[in-house]
Amino acid sequence: MTQQNASERDRISIAQIEAAINVWRNRNPSMFDTDVLVLCAEARSLADLYGELIFTRGTSVSRESLTQAQLAALTGALA
Repeated sequence: MTQQNASERDRISIAQIEAAINVWRNRNPSMFDTDVLVLCAEARSLADLYGELIFTRGTSVSRESLTQAQLAALTGALA
């Protein structure tokens, strides 16, 4: 395995984050709370990360930079 492949494996792409958000939205549909859309906790933690990547025009983030909640939400989306 090349070092580039190992480095790529340690990064999470914006597409992977978006896919995980969609998994959580399908598992736990959003609810309305006084006319405000409320995401489940897992989708919310990933949505913050997704928004940050869009704002900074990022395409990926290192796995090490994720919070425990974000990492758990990504892992849980794959289960």
